[in-house]
Amino acid sequence: MEITIGVQNLPREITLESDRGADEIAALVQDALTGSSTTLELTDTRGRRVIVPSAALGYVEIGVETKGRVGFGTL
Repeated sequence: MEITIGVQNLPREITLESDRGADEIAALVQDALTGSSTTLELTDTRGRRVIVPSAALGYVEIGVETKGRVGFGTL
């Protein structure tokens, strides 16, 4: 699943791939925004950790899980 994080006062987005489900990621974002956690910490599929301060979060876009298609019907 692809996750895009917009950080305030930065022109670029942070994009990463995660094995976690959309509901689990949404719960982590909600915890970071409600004040129970001061940071949003996510780990991508390669083990890279991304930590963003909650106060700097602009938006978090959670992509949909898609299954790869095989064959000529994908064109």
